[in-house]
Amino acid sequence: MSLFNYQPRHSHEVHVGNRPLGGDQPLRLQSMTTASTMDTEACVAQCKRIFDAGADYVRLTTQGTREAENLREIRRRLHEAGYDRPLVADVHFNPDVADVAATVVEKVRINPGNYVDPARQFKHLTYTDEEYTAELARLETRFRRLLAICRTHHTALRIGVNHGSLSDRIMSRYGDTPEGIVESCMEFLRVCQREHFPDVVISVKASNTSVMVRSVRLLCHAMQAEGMDYPLHLGVTEAGEGEDGRIKSAAGIGALLADGIGDTLRVSLSEEPEREVPVAYKLASYVVRRAGHDFIPGTPAPEFDYLHPERRPTCPVLDIGGTNPPVVIRAALDEKTSTTTENPIVATGKSIATIENTGTTPVQPDYIYCGNQLPEPDVRQGRRFIVDAPVWTGEADTYPAFTPETLLFLPALNAPLKFLFLTYPALDEEVRACLRHHPETVVIAQSAHANRLGELRALVHELWTERLSNPVVVFQQFSHGLEETEDLMLEAAAEAAPLFFDGLADGLMLWTSTPAGQIPVPASRRDDIAFAILQATRVRTTRTEYISCPGCGRTLYDLQATIARVKAATAHLVGLKIAVMGCIVNGPGEMADADYGYVGAARGKVSLYRGKQCVERNIPEAEAVDRLLRLIEADGRA
Repeated sequence: MSLFNYQPRHSHEVHVGNRPLGGDQPLRLQSMTTASTMDTEACVAQCKRIFDAGADYVRLTTQGTREAENLREIRRRLHEAGYDRPLVADVHFNPDVADVAATVVEKVRINPGNYVDPARQFKHLTYTDEEYTAELARLETRFRRLLAICRTHHTALRIGVNHGSLSDRIMSRYGDTPEGIVESCMEFLRVCQREHFPDVVISVKASNTSVMVRSVRLLCHAMQAEGMDYPLHLGVTEAGEGEDGRIKSAAGIGALLADGIGDTLRVSLSEEPEREVPVAYKLASYVVRRAGHDFIPGTPAPEFDYLHPERRPTCPVLDIGGTNPPVVIRAALDEKTSTTTENPIVATGKSIATIENTGTTPVQPDYIYCGNQLPEPDVRQGRRFIVDAPVWTGEADTYPAFTPETLLFLPALNAPLKFLFLTYPALDEEVRACLRHHPETVVIAQSAHANRLGELRALVHELWTERLSNPVVVFQQFSHGLEETEDLMLEAAAEAAPLFFDGLADGLMLWTSTPAGQIPVPASRRDDIAFAILQATRVRTTRTEYISCPGCGRTLYDLQATIARVKAATAHLVGLKIAVMGCIVNGPGEMADADYGYVGAARGKVSLYRGKQCVERNIPEAEAVDRLLRLIEADGRA
């Protein structure tokens, strides 16, 4: 794996029916039905829609042996209709069900956290070395039985670890950590190695994108150290829906794809399952198109640790850098006339008042860059502006921005904060000397390289290696109109998120040129996306965060309608994390990262959680949202 040059990770090919994955196969896409697996008609209809959307696999929840057996009928009807792509059984809690499912479908998913271990109880158990070894032996004995069935029926296996369902045994030894997630997976992979069973795909997922990315990186490292090259399934579990679900998924999945990691993926959205597939396709195709790019001669900074990244040390300049949360800078330029991918540094600025009220973001940007035109007095209103150095005249709350061509004027301008637009190729000795003598200068890093992530990484790593402590704001440029906002979300999150996961960025600035004939993306809409990316990467919180599952056959209520009601009632509670979960499988575990949880307990019944603790059980669904609000208010957090 290279930090700077896109290179797919090597994995071996796994046979999954007529759609093998890994090795030299293309990225495979998948989704999951939300209907009860006993409702044959509904499942067949959903499978058809998912396959028609372009998925390679469809997964179905398989709670018991009845559901496992009914997969035969679902599969038969799909084959009769001309759909012969693989089906995957999703099994939790009951290894006997996995045994049955492995005789029916092309792949079975099991969860190490609840395969033979009891469901996570959040008990602080202690195990002696002898007890721990005995539990592993029990696990291996039971798991070898499943592997034998899979071998006989040519069934592939997915070992799918969820952060929210680590067993108490793993928790007792490793805690609630990425290392625990990895070890939960490795225990099973070691058995597969000993049994010489290669048709295994693995996944490690979390609703916290930072935990998910770090866990997958650690898993790849652990596998390589033990001579393993199993293919990887990528996903952010409980990502949510709408903009938040897309940005969170693109941040986590995109960061790994950009490093060449991943053989199949699912974008989990709390929406109709067939809507996941086009989003996954857009994300995957955007990232992999950088293959074959021009070589980037970057060198990792000695202090950087890819497996345990920490924020790059920088000198704070006003509220940028140091320990300050990352800032958002708005590029307020003439979007109506900028119809090419020209550099906005030299684009003509216009009155901010003409585009200020085109968006709906409740959070204002920290700075507004308005090019070569000073902001008009009636729109300043205590805001802070950045203007090109040649037009800067020292107005209060305005700061000059330089380019390498205007760098010679930087020492002469007396400003407490300065900006320098900079690319990696332009980082020469003169620029280094200037940055070293002017720590009040914030670098606005940009790239037009086919692998802009690699080049931006190279730039920041060189600054770090040279002991230049200037903060770095990432400037991302795209060519999209308003009707392509989904593309902008996915691409911006995939490009920017790795830099925040790596601790390399102190701010974000998005700009879009507008293709001919399209409506410009409003500046405030870009701001909203930038703030959402910062929240998705857990580096800055500016809104309520929702952790919601995509639903499946276990879901016990109308998930989409419920999410809409919960959001409408709680959107004003900035900073709170609220989980909306269809059932208990990953409920308490994934909600360990949430402040409050709303979990399906039985048909028409809901339980409410404060963190990991269930505080109200079996509430009628009609009352549950109001009771959740009362709980939050009683805690003084409304």
